[in-house]
Amino acid sequence: MFESPRKAADGAFLPEDFVVPTLVAGPRFQIRPITVHDVVKDYGAVLGSLDRLAGRFGPEWGWPDHEFTFEQALIDVAWLQKEGQLRRSFSYVVITPDGERQIGRIHVAPSEDPGVDAVVVFWVRADEENSALEKELEEFVRAWVTREWPFEEVRFPGRD
Repeated sequence: MFESPRKAADGAFLPEDFVVPTLVAGPRFQIRPITVHDVVKDYGAVLGSLDRLAGRFGPEWGWPDHEFTFEQALIDVAWLQKEGQLRRSFSYVVITPDGERQIGRIHVAPSEDPGVDAVVVFWVRADEENSALEKELEEFVRAWVTREWPFEEVRFPGRD
């Protein structure tokens, strides 16, 4: 087991020797770190799910705005990619095995609650809401975070 991030002497989110997962494959999807090359598919997934996402994230995070533009999407995705490079938080796209369609996103971030190591937020596009695929992804993400990440206590906002 890895040292708990909240016990790291330098206050880092993750232990220095932790290798961040870069590609994870489930039976009907792949999970990989988001990059600016994902912006077109990500923008489509967000726009196609705007009301659902705004209802889920809008009140707390103010995202996405109903006037969400492609330029804003590019900035957001680039920022998420940079945060991962800096090891401050990690965002992943969830795509079909052939890489043609973005199903959703996963975010792994430090928690502001001192008793919690991380928060994991994930969503699927509106046309997958309450589907077998969404259930499969939730089970997969919970097991993946428990098995592959060095956290003792994790919260899943909007899902717990």
